[in-house]
This record gives sequence, C-alpha cells and structure tokens, in this order.
Amino acid sequence: MKKGFDYTGVSVIYFCHDGRGNFLMNKRGSQCRDEHGCWDCGGGGLDFGERVEDGLRREIQEEYCTEVLEYEFLGFRDVHREHDGKKTHWIALDFKVRVDRDKAKNGVPDMHETIEWFRLHDLPRPLHSQMQFTLDKYKDKLR
Repeated sequence: MKKGFDYTGVSVIYFCHDGRGNFLMNKRGSQCRDEHGCWDCGGGGLDFGERVEDGLRREIQEEYCTEVLEYEFLGFRDVHREHDGKKTHWIALDFKVRVDRDKAKNGVPDMHETIEWFRLHDLPRPLHSQMQFTLDKYKDKLR
C-alpha cells in the first residue's frame, strides 16, 4: 500500500525563511515524483508513528541540511490531485519555518536541481501547481 495513493497521506510543507523576508525554494529535478523543473517550497510525508514536529525537523534537515530555529503552523490543506492517471489524496500541514540562511544547502541534489532564496513578490517560474493557491491562502501569515 502506498501513502497518498491507496490511503490518505499526511505531509509537512514548509516555507523556510531567513527572518528578513527571503524564502528558500527548490527547483524540482528529474528524480522528483512529478512537476520536474517547477519551483517549490519544500515538503515530505510523515512516517507512521512520527510526531509532526519531528517530521518537520527531519524533512528540513534532509532537504536543506539545516535546523529549525522556530516555526509557526499556518494551517492545513486537503489536497486532491492526479499522478500518472491515478488519483492522490494528501493532508498537507503547512508551516512557516525560520532557518539559518548560512547553513542551508541542497541536501538532495538528485531530487532538487538547485535551491535559491527569493522574495515572495519575485518568485521564479514555473511554480509547482499547488504553490499559488498556498501563497494566496497564507498571504497575510507569510509576510
């Protein structure tokens, strides 16, 4: 059984920032599940039995090689999509997370072509298909 396909998956999604208005984004590489070449904020599935905060810290350490300095829960999204002709269902737990800009680096170069810092008013294109909705939903909390 595969999470997100055979049963509802739970993911942590994170908008990593440096506390000065800059947000860390990754360009999805060819080894990502989908949306290759699109820019995304970062995220990953929770493991069975894993606490949400622990999963958030683990995913950020894996993807961006840095620790969580502080975080704020933004809310959740009920995400229904399709992948390779099969319906998917995820509950996305969205967070705003401050990290040390100097320590952040690409921890998964096989998955992310590159990572870069951007201002929210000047994001690169193309964005992941869920990104604009998410940015609109949390526009007041991501300032």
